[in-house]
Amino acid sequence: MSNPSDTIFSKIIRREIPADIVYEDNLALAFRDIHPQAPVHILVIPKEPIACLADAESQNHALMGHLLLTVKRVAEQVGLQNGYRVVINNGQDGGQTVNHLHLHILGGRAMQWPPG
Repeated sequence: MSNPSDTIFSKIIRREIPADIVYEDNLALAFRDIHPQAPVHILVIPKEPIACLADAESQNHALMGHLLLTVKRVAEQVGLQNGYRVVINNGQDGGQTVNHLHLHILGGRAMQWPPG
């Protein structure tokens, strides 16, 4: 994986490029995806540069839990009362295109299974 401190997401964290930010705290940032796959498509990223889920270690357990609770908070904030899907792509075969850990919140319509 490439250096997660030099990705488009890191540039969004540093405010070097604009994003439609919907939530931020000291550990995470959430913003609308520029290529939405559902009526609501928000990405939640850690501010700490972790390239992918497979790179998370035991010392990241609190951050990983924080990211999931951030998903819950953001979903409530944007009104996803009927449910939503959370997706983490890991690596090339998993469909990860940015080498910075990110969680997709997809909602605003019924999700299909299998996803793809």
